[in-house]
Amino acid sequence: MATLDSIREPVLTELAAYEEYLRDALRSPNLYVSSILNYIFNTRGKGIRPLLVILSGALHGGREPIGERSYLAAMLIEMLHTASLVHDDVVDEAYVRRSKPAVSALWRSRTSVLIGDYIFARSFSLGLDCGAVDIVTFITKSIGQVCEGELIQSQQSDRLEMTREIYLDIIYKKTATLIGSSSGSGALAVRASSEEVDRMKTFGDYLGIAFQIKDDILDYGFSSQTGKPACGDLRERKITLPLLSVLESVSESERKRLIAKLSDIRRHPENVDYLRDAVISGGGLERSTLTMNQYLDRARELLTVYPESPYRRSLLDLCDYIAERDK
Repeated sequence: MATLDSIREPVLTELAAYEEYLRDALRSPNLYVSSILNYIFNTRGKGIRPLLVILSGALHGGREPIGERSYLAAMLIEMLHTASLVHDDVVDEAYVRRSKPAVSALWRSRTSVLIGDYIFARSFSLGLDCGAVDIVTFITKSIGQVCEGELIQSQQSDRLEMTREIYLDIIYKKTATLIGSSSGSGALAVRASSEEVDRMKTFGDYLGIAFQIKDDILDYGFSSQTGKPACGDLRERKITLPLLSVLESVSESERKRLIAKLSDIRRHPENVDYLRDAVISGGGLERSTLTMNQYLDRARELLTVYPESPYRRSLLDLCDYIAERDK
C-alpha cells in the first residue's frame, strides 16, 4: 500500500524548505495572533495539496527549479484550504477537527472568523508583494467556486433534492477545484507550458473528485477510525454519493421512504442507523467506490505522457493512496 511518507520521499528537501517558508511568511509579532496561528499550523491535515504543488513542479522541473514561486503557490493553496475549514467549523458549529478541538472550540466564533480572514488576506498580500500575479490569479479562481459549492450543498440539504449531476458539480466546486489548482499551480510555478498547466489542473480535478467521493464513503465508517463523528453528512441531511447511489436504484416508494427518514432525522436521530444500514445493504458503498476508481483511472491516464521518474511514480502512488486510505 502506498504511504504518504513514501510519496513524499522524492521531494523531502523541498517540503522542508516549504515548511520554513510557510512559518516565516505567516509569522505575526502579536503574541495572541501568533498563538492561534501556531495551533492551526500544528493541527494541519495530511498536506496533500502542498505536496501536489511540489510534485507537479518537480515533474516539470526542466523549466525552472523548485523555489520561491513553488513555495508561494503551496502556501496560498494550503492557507486558503485551512482558512475555509476554520470558517466551516464556525458555520457548522463543529467543535472537533481531526480528533482535536476546532479553533472555534478553543476561541470564540468571532475570533475564528477573523483569524480565517487574516490568513486569507495575509496570504494574498504576500503573493502580490512577490509579484506572482499569474499564480495569485490562477488560484483565486477557485475561491468563488468553493463558496458556491457550499451554498449549493446547503440549498440541496434544505430541499432534500439531489441528482448525480448536481452532486458532481458540488464536489467539484467544494473540493476538486482547489486540488486541481494545486497540481496546476505547481506546473505554473516552474513556468510549464499552458498545455501542461491545463493537463495538471485536470489531473488534480479528477484526483479531487475521487478524494471527496472517498471522504463521503468514509463518512459511513466509525469515528474511532476516521476521527470524525460517524455519518455526519446524514445528520446534516446531506445526500452524498453512497446514499444517492441507493436512491437511484430503489423503487419510487422506497425512495420516498428513505427521503422521509432523512427529512425527519433531526427529530429522530435513530433514523441515522436506518439510513446507514440501507446504504450498506443496498450496495451504495461499492457503487461509490466504482465511481471513485473511474476518476482515478482518468487521472492516471493523464500522466502517461510523462517519462518515468520518481515524481511521476509518487503522483501515481498518490492515486493509490486516495483509493486505499481509511481516514
